[in-house]
Amino acid sequence: MSARRGTVPVRGYAVTPWSRALIDVVEGRNTGDGGVPVVDSTRITKARRYFRDRHVHQLTIRPGTVTSSVQGSQLDPFEVIVSMRTVDTPTVVTLLSARDGVTEVMSLARGEQPRTLGELILPTESADVAGDCTCPDDSGRCIHVLSTMFEVAAEIDRSPTTLLTVMGTSLPELLDAIEDLSPTRPPAPAESGRTESEGTGSAEPAGTPPRVDFFGTGATAPSLPSPPRMSPLTDLDGTALRAALRASGIAPGDIAEAIDDLTDLYDRIIED
Repeated sequence: MSARRGTVPVRGYAVTPWSRALIDVVEGRNTGDGGVPVVDSTRITKARRYFRDRHVHQLTIRPGTVTSSVQGSQLDPFEVIVSMRTVDTPTVVTLLSARDGVTEVMSLARGEQPRTLGELILPTESADVAGDCTCPDDSGRCIHVLSTMFEVAAEIDRSPTTLLTVMGTSLPELLDAIEDLSPTRPPAPAESGRTESEGTGSAEPAGTPPRVDFFGTGATAPSLPSPPRMSPLTDLDGTALRAALRASGIAPGDIAEAIDDLTDLYDRIIED
């Protein structure tokens, strides 16, 4: 009974595609240098422990801005401000329409994280995320900024629309932009009676530009998507992992720290 009472559930973050992609940018893993993080592993490990031990308080997520108060090594907490390079909603919808992904927006209401929409709204480089903290570390990626972004990732795991807010848009704004975009599509003229049976070879009226479908049109196809970085420690069944650690002789109260150590070790392995 005492062992069960001392067991503390391990907190997770970046367990869904959108939040994992965001954290990869925050840590600098997608900067084109082979996935090596800009942030050193020691800071990441400390920030994970801050997240796990709930050192982040008063988390506030507004369009393009995240603020928090993080209890650190000093008596008074440190104040954190993270600024995001926001997206332009009409541009996102235009690009989404060009890739036949408008219907993805409605899947957000079902708690899904559609890939095409994510590729258009997620930050793509470390410079898109600017961190500021009242602690002495002025690197922009101190453990307080990192732990704050881990909390944001956990919120995105719970509610994908959180990413929209972080990036300066919202589901209603996307839907309004889609509605505004619809009238711009030119309808077929009523007086045109040409059909495929009349030898035009197309049901479209003369003068209508061909639709870009990337199949046999000679148009440049979009670049292949980059597969998300996989982490076995977040993809494994957490219950089975904790059971394996207990079977290896680790005390129940030390399991969370052991998982942190394993995650740190895995990061060092893939960096090399």
